[in-house]
Amino acid sequence: MKCRFCETPVTTTVVDLGMQPLSNAYIQSDAREAMEPFYPLHARVCERCFLVQLPEIQSPERIFSDYAYLSSMSDSWLDHCRRYADAMTTRFGLGASSLVIEVASNDGYLLRFFKEKNIRVLGIEPAANVAAIAVAAGIPSLPRFFGADLANELLSQGTRADLLVGNNVLAHVPALNDFVRGLKTLLSANGVLTMEFPHLGRLVSQTQFDTIYHEHFSYFSFATAEKIFSAHGLVLFDVDELPTHGGSLRIYASHAGANARETTERVAALREAEAAQGLGSLETYTRFGEQVREVKRKILEFLIARKREGKSIVAYGAPAKGNTLLNYCGIRTDFVDYAADRSPLKQGRLLPGTHIPVVAPERIRETRPDYVVILPWNIQAEVAAQLAYIKEWGGRLVVPIPELTVLP
Repeated sequence: MKCRFCETPVTTTVVDLGMQPLSNAYIQSDAREAMEPFYPLHARVCERCFLVQLPEIQSPERIFSDYAYLSSMSDSWLDHCRRYADAMTTRFGLGASSLVIEVASNDGYLLRFFKEKNIRVLGIEPAANVAAIAVAAGIPSLPRFFGADLANELLSQGTRADLLVGNNVLAHVPALNDFVRGLKTLLSANGVLTMEFPHLGRLVSQTQFDTIYHEHFSYFSFATAEKIFSAHGLVLFDVDELPTHGGSLRIYASHAGANARETTERVAALREAEAAQGLGSLETYTRFGEQVREVKRKILEFLIARKREGKSIVAYGAPAKGNTLLNYCGIRTDFVDYAADRSPLKQGRLLPGTHIPVVAPERIRETRPDYVVILPWNIQAEVAAQLAYIKEWGGRLVVPIPELTVLP
């Protein structure tokens, strides 16, 4: 395996999570006995650029052409996006003549807030079923995979972005250099690019192994992202550290050279913090595997003890990260009765690998379980507020990451 950025041979293991199905390959209930493909889920780190990555086991076309994830299902995420739209409009002076383009725009969850401000928008979303939802909501969307070819096609039509956005898409791209090259092409001369992605520093420090799955080909520190964007003529001039997805970065990029924007002090501060954490040392990554194994032991110890006491356990949410955790730990319906999720695209299906049924959230009130495990732990505050009613019968909420915790 060669590094998808610098093409150095990649051999150093970060964590081996065994054989797993694609985390978003939800199973139709009538196909529960059909053969299900499993693939190695083995993260490694490049010794040259420190990009943590997986091999391309399945093509993006196979993974994303028909997708079950809808960004608008999370209220806290929508609030995050609303605040982003307000901040970017003010900071960069966006108006009616501006064009905001989002790559991997999902169901139009973000662009709608710019459209409400009478700012022109365009979404690029490879999952045709999800792009159709955005179009129905009045958000122009191209059901295409993004890369240099599409960027050049749009450029030939006179389309360039004043604000180019990519939220939680960078990790999903196997052809990383082609993708970033396309971003540079599509960005207007004085435009700004922002990308949000889970921070590798938080993944390591909080043992967030469940954010590793086949759909996430790469995992980024700021230092590595800076190398990649710089190689394609883009300078990272600012960065925000965000609480979303368990700890994310929002990087700000502009064209290098005469149009480069002034770099903020936050850039140097984050570089120093990552160096202090050891993200430029292989030892940091080779220790991670044992941290993950210990988290697994504690989760299983808790579940075994509760089931021996005769307690009932269900899960809230059916996120991709939850499927990594459940499959790695070997948790099936012998431990968890069902997973309740708000997305209609997941309800009535089975979780990949474990075949735990996905139901509507109303089932929790009907069955009154003793424990509800919050699989999307990154929005635990939102979920805890939604499920406060389980205290009526003495139910408890459980957060599995970074360390199993039963909430009061």
